[in-house]
Amino acid sequence: MIPIRDNVPRVTRPYAVVAIIALNALVFLFVESLPPQSVARIYHLFGVVPARFFEPGWAAWAGYPDTLGWPFLTYMFLHGGWLHVILNMWMLWIFGDNIEDVTGHGWFVLFYVLCGLAAVAMHMAFERTSPMPVVGASGAVAGIMGAYIVLYPHGRVLTLVPVFFFPFIFRIPASLFLGFWFVTQLLSGVYSAAAGTEEVAWWAHVGGFVTGIILIHWFRRPGRCRYCYNRDTKDYDPENPEPPSA
Repeated sequence: MIPIRDNVPRVTRPYAVVAIIALNALVFLFVESLPPQSVARIYHLFGVVPARFFEPGWAAWAGYPDTLGWPFLTYMFLHGGWLHVILNMWMLWIFGDNIEDVTGHGWFVLFYVLCGLAAVAMHMAFERTSPMPVVGASGAVAGIMGAYIVLYPHGRVLTLVPVFFFPFIFRIPASLFLGFWFVTQLLSGVYSAAAGTEEVAWWAHVGGFVTGIILIHWFRRPGRCRYCYNRDTKDYDPENPEPPSA
């Protein structure tokens, strides 16, 4: 399923979302301009390699330099290919603006980073000895999606569902779309652990999503959640000229 857009309007300009997308794009284009050996070195130096932190002897033998922990931040701005970065940034663009409405610009950045940190921590808990670098904004973006399902479960996501060669477009409730996405990540993580494969950091997605669900209760600023779900009023309807406020 490929989301096209949601129906919850933004209240403020998403400066933080735009800045994060721009930074990811610039970093990706820079890395893409480098030769393959340099790209691999960047992934290992600025991505998160679990064994680097849990196996110091191996890390020293492999030639990893000492670090103060900056890979836990920089890994969020590296991506493994065009599809990887486009999908992550597209999901951030669709769901992030409404979260920034609620948190404010500066707090959104902190929220995003904390979700990314929790995501990679979850991955490392399952892959302590992995020598493979983890890169990508997926965990942080998953946190945004977790926050969205808390604040806007009544929203609708216009979704492209390709069936063989035929594209179908549906308006899917946000709770169903994001809930299905989370379940697929969880099941993929379980299967990956059982099969001993780690091509995708599924547990980082799970960790980021759950963290977003938890943290948004502290980052939600009173009076900012204009279109959030309110059980005492009707669900938000984009055709209603006077949508209820919470």
